[in-house]
Amino acid sequence: MILEMKVPSPGESIKEVEIATWLVKDGDYVEKDQAIAEVDSDKATLELPAEASGIITLKAEEGDAVAVGAVVCLIDTDGKPAGGAAPKAEAKAEAPKAEAPKAEPKKEEPKAAPAPTSYATGSASPAAKKILAEKNLSATDVAGTGKDGRITKEDAMAANGKASMGTPTGGSRGETRTKLSMLRRKVAERLVAAKNETAMLTTFNEVNMTPINLIRNEYKDAFKAKHGGLGLGYMSFFTKAVTRALQLFPDVNSMIDGDQKISYDFCDISVAVSGPKGLMVPVVRNAENLTFRGIEAEIKRLAIRAREGQITVDDMTGGTFTISNGGVFGSMLSTPIINPPQSGILGMHNIIERPIAVNGQVEIHPMMYVALSYDHRIIDGRESVGFLVAVKEGLENPGELLMGGDPKRALEL
Repeated sequence: MILEMKVPSPGESIKEVEIATWLVKDGDYVEKDQAIAEVDSDKATLELPAEASGIITLKAEEGDAVAVGAVVCLIDTDGKPAGGAAPKAEAKAEAPKAEAPKAEPKKEEPKAAPAPTSYATGSASPAAKKILAEKNLSATDVAGTGKDGRITKEDAMAANGKASMGTPTGGSRGETRTKLSMLRRKVAERLVAAKNETAMLTTFNEVNMTPINLIRNEYKDAFKAKHGGLGLGYMSFFTKAVTRALQLFPDVNSMIDGDQKISYDFCDISVAVSGPKGLMVPVVRNAENLTFRGIEAEIKRLAIRAREGQITVDDMTGGTFTISNGGVFGSMLSTPIINPPQSGILGMHNIIERPIAVNGQVEIHPMMYVALSYDHRIIDGRESVGFLVAVKEGLENPGELLMGGDPKRALEL
């Protein structure tokens, strides 16, 4: 029986996907539920599992855009694996060998005769010479379409010029063009839209990370032992500080929809993580209700799914505020771009020991710059600065403000 495999719908608003990679070849035997392809939507990269076991025939190529519901491959469920192939499968495998000798003579069939040349071939008209000079091109870079191969003004105008780069030194000067994935193109569109359609501003502050480091150093081993190898990282502290600040300054947890403002009484925190297909932003739902252990476990789960290419549209849908940690890549300071339709994003950065004044004395402490980018259409300066100060206060006094004065209880130790 021949089974038609159609593109499933990755989400309500998605009408088209792109074949990113075929994980099998035409004619391969596949097992039911085996991943046969990776498909890109404008929100995520998903694996396409085989719906049955059998011999597969591909009906689309890598890079093809196919509509949801379209047939992308056929599976012959009567087909057998190569080891115990039925006579039909063997015949298919042997057929190309028998026909191969007939195909050889075709390779030596007549070649196109070279086009006739004359003194005019490759020479440029005066108008064409001027245009080529302006484009830093020579006549040898252009194919002439005029009489006897002469380069016309139109040929010169159509030629692609390159900026002068000085005298080549003999090194490699190659270039490669690669089509952007559908996901990457959508990310690019959203980033440009965020810059063009929001009144985005960024405000900065710095955080003394000593209090958090003291808590982590004291409890991280016990936390790991108690919670099955789960690490006590910085993200749980930042997420707790952000949810506290969002409850104090609810405008930062709001969005614009036309001429209306939508405010939320929950905190769905989008966390930017790096995956094989680029930056992903999965969502930690109702983060305000999660414990430190709950936040660390959920972020770990989402990060693993992102790295393994298993993030789904549902994992990334929604989110009321975003945290981006550029510090893991060594960034000291940045102005993060809002993740629309959200109104704010907090950028974390690397931790550097710096001298600061403490009670009139110069001391060395681990310091981090933090940046809040926000949409000034909905968030005023008072709310934006107040929010970031509240985040700073929570991070510099985590025992009292984030853990209720009892770190052991907050960490469930």
